[in-house]
Amino acid sequence: MAAGTETGAEEAALGYEQARDELIEVVRRLEAGGTSLEESLALWERGEELAKVCRLRLEGARARLDASLAAEAAAEDEGGDE
Repeated sequence: MAAGTETGAEEAALGYEQARDELIEVVRRLEAGGTSLEESLALWERGEELAKVCRLRLEGARARLDASLAAEAAAEDEGGDE
């Protein structure tokens, strides 16, 4: 279980671009073939982890954007009432 905790901490430290770039490399390696079944499964699992990091980072960015747009709309509504 300790390894999973370390992996989670590592994922939390990864930025979107880092995770995306590593995911691209994982996909390239899988598509190229030539790896053992065990290596392929490990790459697949890493790819799933990286995809999750990317999804969470994008969801966070979307939430911040939505909050900013809502705040801007609220400010415009307040300014329009005067």
